[in-house]
Amino acid sequence: MPSGRTRQFDLDEALDRALEVFWARGYEGATLPELTRAMGINRPSLYAAFGNKEQLFRKALDRYQAGPMAFLTEALRKPTARAVVEAIFSGFVRMQRDRDRARGCLVVSGALACGEEAETVRLELARLRQTFVTALRERFERAVQDGDLPARTDCATLARYIATVLNGLAVQSASGATAKELRLVSAMAMQGLPS
Repeated sequence: MPSGRTRQFDLDEALDRALEVFWARGYEGATLPELTRAMGINRPSLYAAFGNKEQLFRKALDRYQAGPMAFLTEALRKPTARAVVEAIFSGFVRMQRDRDRARGCLVVSGALACGEEAETVRLELARLRQTFVTALRERFERAVQDGDLPARTDCATLARYIATVLNGLAVQSASGATAKELRLVSAMAMQGLPS
């Protein structure tokens, strides 16, 4: 930005608004005109402050993980495997209940199916989903070592099961499922935990 000119908008607020658009529309569905309108800025300001659309998406994704999805990191610190899974499901349901606009999960639906131009975004979201599965598996392996889960527990499959249920909750939420319906599915999934 040239010397003497000051930015006329709040970066954090603009990024929050971009996050809402990406969350509601996905990466490819969010158009530049829609993003700039929501952010209250013009295209040159968007490029100067955030880079191109993909760079803006990545910044919004970082904000999403540090904000709305922070419950996942907190859940992994719970003292038992059961408490971890309960915190994951209840955190997700709480996040959906507190939303008045976009629902579901940006990491799940942001770019599952996309064109070639968005392939790097699709791969990044797939990597994030796999990172979560790996973190869960490692947490369950620790639970086995601590005697919290049975020694015979297939930690990799259990982690993928929990991630699959969570992803399904995201799809159901985006499709209009109520918090009560999400809680009932979560409670049924809890019955599948080894004891």
